[in-house]
Amino acid sequence: MAKTKQEKLDQKAEREYEKKHKPKWQRTPGNVIFNILNYSFYAIFTLSCIFPFYYLFINTISDNDMVRKGQIALIPHGINLHNYIAMLQVSDLGNAFLVSIARTVIGTATMVAATALVGYLVTKQEMWHRKFWYRFLVITMYFNAGTIPWYLNMSMLGLTNHFAAYIIPGIVAPYNIILVKTYIESIPSELEESALIDGAGFMTVFRRIIWPLSKPILATIAIFGAVGHWNSFTDSLILMQNAPSLYTLQHRLYIYLNTNSNLAQIMSTSGSGATAAAQSAMSTKVLKYTISMVTVIPILMVYPFMQRYFEKGIMLGAVKG
Repeated sequence: MAKTKQEKLDQKAEREYEKKHKPKWQRTPGNVIFNILNYSFYAIFTLSCIFPFYYLFINTISDNDMVRKGQIALIPHGINLHNYIAMLQVSDLGNAFLVSIARTVIGTATMVAATALVGYLVTKQEMWHRKFWYRFLVITMYFNAGTIPWYLNMSMLGLTNHFAAYIIPGIVAPYNIILVKTYIESIPSELEESALIDGAGFMTVFRRIIWPLSKPILATIAIFGAVGHWNSFTDSLILMQNAPSLYTLQHRLYIYLNTNSNLAQIMSTSGSGATAAAQSAMSTKVLKYTISMVTVIPILMVYPFMQRYFEKGIMLGAVKG
């Protein structure tokens, strides 16, 4: 539909008004200096965050002799993947990697599902003693019995040397429940009320309305949970003493970092030909660099896909005063 002459005049007048009243940035010496300092600070901060990962990576793909002599600083030389191939040939690492993947996937999925459900339930006035249970959850964030009581409790529950020890304790995450609860409370109540009027129950509302609308905050807590499960090795170190087959990747690499000479010997005898020669040249420094990259790469690959949900979820799920 063509615009009338009056509408065009109104739009022109509106644009002129906005242009006239638009705040003007004055290029004063103080503003220029502030911008220079501001951009410089954030540029340096960004580089300081990125450079350690870049430095580790270029040292793991460069010639091992040059790395051992400290000749790799900014540009890789003698690029190869022998270090990563050698690490893959260590049989214990493959099993530990699978354990970590299984723990991260299962633990994160169960935590997200339980957190979403509990976060929804504590928003319902109909919940039995809702305030008590919510406050009880919050209290657990501030009080901890300590490592020894925790170990005794896990032992009495029969969770030592058992894969379930990685999953069950992390299902309930109080901080994540608070985030989900706050986010759900920001969803218009009219959506839920209309569903209840149509005869839907609480679980139907949760499954059909709350869950789909809560994807940003659920993605956010999924990142928290995945990173926590992937990086954790203390529970594996304490609880899996008699079950080496259940060691996580972090635990296994922790052991190798403390016994790197044994790992170098394993890697030097696990290959043949040129690969074995490259493995035998690995030094303690190269081993530590490669091990660190092996533990970091999976999370670095997953995080970018969740970034757009993370930014939105952490803001909308923030605790309001």
